[in-house]
Amino acid sequence: MRSEAVNLDVDPLERRFGVVSKELANCAQHGDYAAIISRNSPTPSGCPECAEAARIERDRAEQEANFARIAAERLERRLGSAMIPKRFQGKNFDDYRATTPGQCKTPKACRQYAEQFRATQEAGRCLLLLGKPGTGKTHLANAIAGHIIVNCGATAVYRTVAGILQHVKGSYDSRSEYTEAEAFSSLIEPSLLIIDEVGATKPTEFEQATLFNIINGRYEEQRPTIVVSNLMPEELPTVLGERCVDRLREGGGIGLVFDWESARKGVPA
Repeated sequence: MRSEAVNLDVDPLERRFGVVSKELANCAQHGDYAAIISRNSPTPSGCPECAEAARIERDRAEQEANFARIAAERLERRLGSAMIPKRFQGKNFDDYRATTPGQCKTPKACRQYAEQFRATQEAGRCLLLLGKPGTGKTHLANAIAGHIIVNCGATAVYRTVAGILQHVKGSYDSRSEYTEAEAFSSLIEPSLLIIDEVGATKPTEFEQATLFNIINGRYEEQRPTIVVSNLMPEELPTVLGERCVDRLREGGGIGLVFDWESARKGVPA
């Protein structure tokens, strides 16, 4: 019988650690074992095989919790580095207000762009969200950013044109902690870049050159760019230049026109 093989002897080293005696016990799952009677515990020890299985399960659960915590921290960092404005954080496709058939097409196209982002990345396919102000272009652009960060493990950065220019110009300060090359790199390297408020002001040569360097840099690396502007498609080349617009269109670039009235009209101030 197995009970005959269970060692109930207490050696001197075990006595030094408080073991008083051992007694035969039985586990319904693992059979007979030596239960340890110790000065340090009011009750005998349980089945060692059950204890080992429980330890392995605790270690597994702890490891999974650590992995989940690390993943959550990484996601939080990616979301933070996206620099999505507070007003547009957490925006998604379902809370976009669309009433007419034309309006309903835009969130559907943007959702498809986000859900197929792997193929979008492969092709370097850009997206132009153009048209009237107050029609939800920035909402949808940031919904795309949020989706690919959470679901694709991708990186995204939202910047207005003014923000881009300020960032690049900041590298020229003698006290700057980053170089011009690093400023451009931070805008070229993300999986997705959103450039908002294109054409909001009359472009200068510096603005056009800066935007070309960024769009061209992303074009060469086949990284998608989303351009958000209140301009109509035929007006965009006068602001960005034909070379930029051609690069944005290449690889199956998508243009969506928001030509309905602003949702903010009639809203009390």
